[in-house]
Amino acid sequence: MRIPSLLSSVTVAALLAATASAHIVSEKQGAYPVFGEVERLDPALDSLISPNARMHLLATGFEWAEGPVWHAAENQLLFSDVPENIVYRWTAERGVSIFLHPSGYTGLMSEAPYEEGSNGLMIDADGNLVLCQHGNRQIGRLNPDGHTFSVLANRYMGKRFNSPNDLVRDKAGNILFTDPPYGLENQTRWKEQEKQGIYRLSPSGQVTLIYDGMSRPNGIGLSPDEKTLYVGSTDGREPWIMAIPMDGQGNRVGEPTMFFDGRPLFAQGRRGGFDGLKVDQSGNVWASGPGGIVIISPEGKNIGNLLTGRGTANIGFGGANGTTVFITADDSLLMIESNTRWAGYGW
Repeated sequence: MRIPSLLSSVTVAALLAATASAHIVSEKQGAYPVFGEVERLDPALDSLISPNARMHLLATGFEWAEGPVWHAAENQLLFSDVPENIVYRWTAERGVSIFLHPSGYTGLMSEAPYEEGSNGLMIDADGNLVLCQHGNRQIGRLNPDGHTFSVLANRYMGKRFNSPNDLVRDKAGNILFTDPPYGLENQTRWKEQEKQGIYRLSPSGQVTLIYDGMSRPNGIGLSPDEKTLYVGSTDGREPWIMAIPMDGQGNRVGEPTMFFDGRPLFAQGRRGGFDGLKVDQSGNVWASGPGGIVIISPEGKNIGNLLTGRGTANIGFGGANGTTVFITADDSLLMIESNTRWAGYGW
């Protein structure tokens, strides 16, 4: 277990105790309890999730779990606990352990953030962990020492970001990310950006605004051909996913349109914003949203849902074959086996 040296012995002991007592459900493979329900709305779902597949609970006891990403080189899942300022690791052999603390706020600024920790996570082409860091208000890359960060981007037009939330990379090496204000006190204090942007960070370090017409842009993902950028909204007045036309090189080439409207799901009494999303190799969108994970065909049809029974933050594909779906749902980490992979699998 890698524990950064900047932690005191008391802090380390407390974190280890919390991990051991609250987070591990079972260290025995195949012994994870069934959790939630698979709702099948269209026969097309059977090709993505086998009829006998079930969700399972891997771990619980977190404050708000977020941003699951599979690190293939280390055969482990990494995910954030935003309020606790921690990135955890999970492996099938050892369960949950602490990977990184602090993960999002390292005391760079005098003002205390409302939400300190990292949120969305990504593995870059070189195998480095890249983090949306709420507290430091930046996109950061974990350095080889395992506890310090290189700043990839922290400003646009000379003004600090609000609190970078989620991110995706394309084949050209661009990082596309959202910047809602959730990390700021009252979502307004210390705010410098007038609007909540969707940005592109190029390999050269240049930051470009893609779109600023969404009040709470959050989850973000690319279609397999990288011609469509999907962005979820966590504004309760705008519970939908937008589709932004792109040129495959990280440039917007048209006006956004609504891809999926979540208001009918809200009308059923289901709750939850489109907080995180991934796109599979066939172009289906898997988005955290009302009720859990909403699975949407490339044509915008809701073909099924993974009902978690709690606020659901994000989703990631991984595992040995890239087909395991990991879900962060409030205080818990869940999984279900699928028959598909993330659109970026293998590159």
